[in-house]
Amino acid sequence: MNVRRLIPAAALASATVLGLTALTACSTSAADDKDGKLDVVASFYPMQYLAEQIGGDHVSVTTLTGPGQEPHDLDVSAKQRGELEESDVALYLKGLQPAVDDAIDQSGIGTKVDAASLTSTEKHGNEVGGHADEHEEEGHGEEGHEGHDHGHSHEGADPHIWLDPVKYAEVAEGVGKALEKADPDHAKTYEKNTAALVKKLGGLDKSFKDGLKNTDSKVFITTHAAFGYLAERYGLIEEAISGLDPEGEPSAKRVKDLQKMAEADGVTTVFYETLVSDRTAKTLAKDTGLKTDVLDPVEGITDDSKGEDYIQVMESNLKALQKALGAK
Repeated sequence: MNVRRLIPAAALASATVLGLTALTACSTSAADDKDGKLDVVASFYPMQYLAEQIGGDHVSVTTLTGPGQEPHDLDVSAKQRGELEESDVALYLKGLQPAVDDAIDQSGIGTKVDAASLTSTEKHGNEVGGHADEHEEEGHGEEGHEGHDHGHSHEGADPHIWLDPVKYAEVAEGVGKALEKADPDHAKTYEKNTAALVKKLGGLDKSFKDGLKNTDSKVFITTHAAFGYLAERYGLIEEAISGLDPEGEPSAKRVKDLQKMAEADGVTTVFYETLVSDRTAKTLAKDTGLKTDVLDPVEGITDDSKGEDYIQVMESNLKALQKALGAK
């Protein structure tokens, strides 16, 4: 752990019999500030959740993306850069937040954990609409996932791996190993906590698999093309409304194409998010006679989130999908 914060160098240099007492008090105070814990900086909520679940009482976790803040466009402040320098571990998802990537690359943090390197990532298709032919041939939701980057670089791959419980569990295992290496004194605890989290994610995966096995439709419409991995995992097809801008108005042609698709595939609902405007979704729903509902990409937990943590929000997403797709 970051010994700079536990034992001030100046105090060591001036230590005497009397000074040792002062040094002891000083170092104890510094330890009390962080309780002697491993300092972890997480880039945004899904990384924060992993750090807290796996680290438990042995880590102190801060996040660069505040509650209710859209993570893609985050700017890292000078204060946050300072916090990074004082941290033991940085946990982030490379390709999602360019400013975070740059700040971590330039920092002197000893342990840098890129979640994208802990599982396989894929480049989901960027065609707008027209999923029918491809999906009849392919049998999964890849081409239906409309790639766009909100102005940030995904380096050719879709970064939304945390929305697939299986991939998220793979990331969790990698994070657990990284914490064990960074703080070997508590390795057994990290190993135990990782196993418990992976088990919970396995249960979530089973709930999605069983809950979406038999549905009237396999197609769902979202404003933000974030659910490609989830769709592919459970045999669904995601259609996103807009391209590069999740808050942009769809073209008349796109609305017409989505309306035809909705009628052909029995789509009932247009999903919107908690952290971006629902205007586009509601406009499309009104034009096509569809309902609206929330499908949360779990990029942050807010008062509007249907759940207090990742598992609860994902369970709410499952219920929303079951209702919209006519699950039996």
